[in-house]
This record gives sequence, C-alpha cells and structure tokens, in this order.
Amino acid sequence: MSATTPMIAIKDVWKNYGRLDVLKGINLEVPAGTVTCLIGPSGSGKSTLLRCVNHLEQVSSGRIEVDGELIGYKEKGGKLYEISEKEAARQRLDIGMVFQHFNLFTHRTVLQNIIEAPIQVKGEAKDKAIAYARQLLDQVGLASKEDAYPIQLSGGQQQRVAIARALAMRPKLMLFDEPTSALDPELVGDVLNVMRKLAEDGMTMLVVTHEMGFAREVADHVAFMDAGVVLEHGPARQVITDPKNDRLREFLSSVM
Repeated sequence: MSATTPMIAIKDVWKNYGRLDVLKGINLEVPAGTVTCLIGPSGSGKSTLLRCVNHLEQVSSGRIEVDGELIGYKEKGGKLYEISEKEAARQRLDIGMVFQHFNLFTHRTVLQNIIEAPIQVKGEAKDKAIAYARQLLDQVGLASKEDAYPIQLSGGQQQRVAIARALAMRPKLMLFDEPTSALDPELVGDVLNVMRKLAEDGMTMLVVTHEMGFAREVADHVAFMDAGVVLEHGPARQVITDPKNDRLREFLSSVM
C-alpha cells in the first residue's frame, strides 16, 4: 500500500432492497492507521455500509476498495463481476469484524474459540496459534479465562473474547458494528478500553457506535449518517463539538 492509498475507499456506493434505497451514493475514505466512527440514528444505513466493506452485503452500485483491492468484485472491460464466495472469504481474512452479539462457539472454551480460525482457515500450527491466543487474551484482560466457556463469562467478557478472536487472524483492518450496544452499561468501559488500546497501537478501525465520548476521544474522524447519506464528515472533535449540519446538531442534542 502506498502512503496515499487509503485503507478503505468507498466510492459512490448505493445499496437498495427492491425500491428501498438504504445507501445513497456514499463516498468515504479511512486512512491507514486511523479510526473512523460512523454515528447516526438507527436505520440510517451505518451497519449496512459496514457489512458492505467485507462483502457480507452486496453493493447495488459503486465500489469499495480495501488496501487498494476491489472488494467483492473483479473488473473486466469496465464492468464489475461478483467474485466467488471462496474468493470473498479470502479477502475477509484481512478484515476482522466484531458484531453486536458475540457469536462465540458455546461448546468451545475461550482458547478454542480464538485458535479455531487461524488453524482451520489459515493452516497455522496449533502451538503457534495457542501462543498468540494467550498473548491476545492478556491484551484484552482475560488471561485467566482461557479454559472458561462463553456461558461462564459476562457479556463484556464475551465481547472482549470476540475481539481477541478477530485479532487472531492478524487483520489489517477491524470493523466494529455497535460492539457495546448489547452490553449492560457497567460493562461497556472494558470493551471500549480494549478498542482504545487497539487505536493507540495503530490498528485501522471503522466503528459503528452510539458512544459519543469514545467517538470524540478515540476516533480521528467521524461520519454522521442519516437516511442513507453522509451528512457531515470531518475531524472527530470538530464534528461532535462544533457540528455544521442542522440534523447532526439535533441528533447530538438527543444523545448527549
């Protein structure tokens, strides 16, 4: 990747379900090593946009590139053709994703959850995968929980395991879809602290969040979406403390 190539480049992306336009010509770039937070009311298209970045959702038109590579499609003769699921899965190896709900394997221990994909998908040696998993568990503050099962953990602990599991694939990009929205309020801080540390370590992150304090303090940029459109995008503190858009001002007054 050259110094000028953004980690994510979203170019005139539209997404529709039948006659319903969920995304309407989104243009957005996320520079490598930075954090961008997507904020906005429910139903504004934030999660759909996030899922398009790793081709869990197909775009209706436009294009998304990650590290200069076209995601989900190949271009021939000026036309885009969808790639196979196997090729899409290969692209996703470099893109970690953490969902609202933790999606851990309930019948496997914490350690087994984390080493599964590196061994099965990347063919990593088991001892190497275990060593890195333990390093990640220490990083997310759960070194003592490797033999626990998900049901024995709090929601916040399960979400931190989910983050460690995504990191175990050594991605160059992390996507977070409202990672704290399913948590009890007192458990939110531990998850945000893990994400804060990732940001400090230079991980490129695109985060859908309702946590305005996190967006203001940790994000480099914030994009405000409403009704499938980015209405304002800029430096995080500026967007949140000195919004220019009337709809954004209205939104912020209702959530802060």
